[in-house]
Amino acid sequence: MTEAAAKEPFRVLTLDGGGAKGFYTLGVLHEVEAMLGRPLNEAFDLIFGTSTGAIIGTLLAIGTPVTTIHEHYRKYVPDVMRPKDRKRRSAALRKLGDEIFGDKKFDAAKTGLGVVATKWVMETAIIFKSDPKQAHGRTATFVPGFGCTLSDAVQASCSAYPFFSRRQLKIDGDELLLLDGGFCANNPTLYAIAEAVRAYEMPHAQIKVLNIGVGDYPVPRAKKFTKAWLVSWAEEAELIQKTFNINAQSMEQLRRILFPDIETVRVSEAFTEPSMETDLLEYNLAKLDLIHTRGRESFGKQETEIKALFS
Repeated sequence: MTEAAAKEPFRVLTLDGGGAKGFYTLGVLHEVEAMLGRPLNEAFDLIFGTSTGAIIGTLLAIGTPVTTIHEHYRKYVPDVMRPKDRKRRSAALRKLGDEIFGDKKFDAAKTGLGVVATKWVMETAIIFKSDPKQAHGRTATFVPGFGCTLSDAVQASCSAYPFFSRRQLKIDGDELLLLDGGFCANNPTLYAIAEAVRAYEMPHAQIKVLNIGVGDYPVPRAKKFTKAWLVSWAEEAELIQKTFNINAQSMEQLRRILFPDIETVRVSEAFTEPSMETDLLEYNLAKLDLIHTRGRESFGKQETEIKALFS
């Protein structure tokens, strides 16, 4: 590596989890891609995603335009979120993964990729990676994505139990039960920075991070429902969403404390209007389109900061 190349910025894109609220993420990314005028896999050296961010990030990493991802979301997300039981939601999620990724594996990624999931029994994170350079250890036995397909890894990252079934995958010869990455890192930025610093051996001054959340919204109130099981369901949905939101905000607080010298822009706006009430299982396309528009507007408010990452 030449001295000039060694001083090139190392750009990282990190995408939060949040189910259907990934429409907000896509709104922001629509503007980022338009601003840069090129596929985002060419603009970032490393892309990390959790849950819905894993779907979007993985599609970006294999070279999919943001507009195409948005079309996938409009086609598939209502079908995934509409069913009233986790078995049917999980089946719809599997159909989505298999149809948009096929049998592609992690060697299809055109840039560094990290997909965050959670080990159910061991209660720790597991990260599916694309590049041998991303190995912190066990380099000799590194296999992209542990040999799993992109679809399997993404489904594991999106398994927001109890609303989706946990996902069982064979990894390094062992059967592991996995669930949503939001339980350990709904905002995967710290893991991505650790990768850039430890695995890629990048100095802090060269790392530039764009972290995109899913927005923060009023949660539909349980008191709207009269049947006890509907109240219970709404309360569980609120609890899961709260857990993921707290996780994302905590990760951001830690990033500010641990890596204040790494240039980072986080885009995730809070909305308080009753008309913006939603949750991670939203399937109303009119509401999802509104969330997408809000993402585009959030980009506009931070456009100068985002542009600076690419200067």
